[in-house]
Amino acid sequence: MGSCKIPDGNISAHANQSRITTFPLNDSENCLYSPDVISFAREKGYFSGKDSEFDFSAAYAPLDFGAIRFCDARVWSLFRRCNSSMEKYISYVKGESLERMPLSIKPDKKLSVHDVMGLMRDHYEGTELDMTKGIAAGPYQMPYRWRPLTWQYNGEEYFHERPISTPQTGFSFVSQARAHLPREVGGVLWFGVDDTYFTVYTPMYASMTKTPSNYSKGVGSLSQFTWDSAFWVFNFVANFSYPRYSIVIDDVKKTQNEIEGKYFAQQENIESTALSLLKNSKGEAIEYLTNYSISSAENTYKTWKQFGEHLILKYMDGLSKTEFFKPKNIGYPEEVKKMIVDESGESLKMKNIITDQTYSYNESVKKADELLNEKKYDEAKSFYEKALVIKPNENYPKEKIDKINSILSSIEELHKNTF
Repeated sequence: MGSCKIPDGNISAHANQSRITTFPLNDSENCLYSPDVISFAREKGYFSGKDSEFDFSAAYAPLDFGAIRFCDARVWSLFRRCNSSMEKYISYVKGESLERMPLSIKPDKKLSVHDVMGLMRDHYEGTELDMTKGIAAGPYQMPYRWRPLTWQYNGEEYFHERPISTPQTGFSFVSQARAHLPREVGGVLWFGVDDTYFTVYTPMYASMTKTPSNYSKGVGSLSQFTWDSAFWVFNFVANFSYPRYSIVIDDVKKTQNEIEGKYFAQQENIESTALSLLKNSKGEAIEYLTNYSISSAENTYKTWKQFGEHLILKYMDGLSKTEFFKPKNIGYPEEVKKMIVDESGESLKMKNIITDQTYSYNESVKKADELLNEKKYDEAKSFYEKALVIKPNENYPKEKIDKINSILSSIEELHKNTF
């Protein structure tokens, strides 16, 4: 239908929503389109203005709130991490403005392959849409919301955010294409399965002639779980981690960075060797890169499977274990404790229960107090003494006994002086 060239030094992003609006009709160096792109829209009733006013997106993919919030919001989140001036489009993302973002932007700095991998990992952290916040994030700040994306309550329609990183991802990749290198070496797909936030991007060269066994078609499926499948191993780690996100995510990132960092560190030597082989034998160079791609994929699979085993060992039963496997309680964050107390505090508050011993003590003191009020001092003293036998460390009976002894002594002295 149509395409526009992205200027050198710029980046662009699309998220299931057309972002080309108006475009130059007479600049074939920078814009290509079907001859009938406008006439077809007229024929279908999508457009009726002047050719120079034609807006591709408005005709073929008109905006609604869902298109903005679920699609263009992801573009905004990527753009804002590359260029600080893009923060202003938060009003567009919130549906408060229809000022659309540019098709492409110039990042504040040149992006590396590693930077692009990072851009693929996003839950709107640090923005008004931050998915680690709110009651739906649960006690451990889970930045995921279970489908459906839109839902009804009391006759009103609501929605969950749709971030770049989502459990529904089957696979993703970062394509590293370098025209200055031979095509056998210059093209690398940094490939990963499942959720981008929990995947490991693994180098797979475009010239490879075999598929890693654990990534192959037919090894497991959506209706057949198997530990032999990289897809299922990554799903296991991700789904184990989701409900305990804030507790385990540092472990995930550490292991993820170690594996990916190793591949980056190896890349220069691997490609130098491949270039040397290519001078003498194209076949040997391709075989070498194929073997390296397969061994990298096998390493990713095995390491991530071991990491999953480590996670369930370390974080089983709501506990965390130290490096010496000593368990320690995780508990809940303070804000979650407050919510629990606000909701059910009185029913969950610890109480001093009345035991048989406490009951006997209270009854003895009660009887003693009644007798004391009746000035039956000897009988009252007897019951206070019974209470002290039950709870020897209580001061109240001791004080009453001392006062009774003083009264009895005074009575005895008065009696002597009188009679």
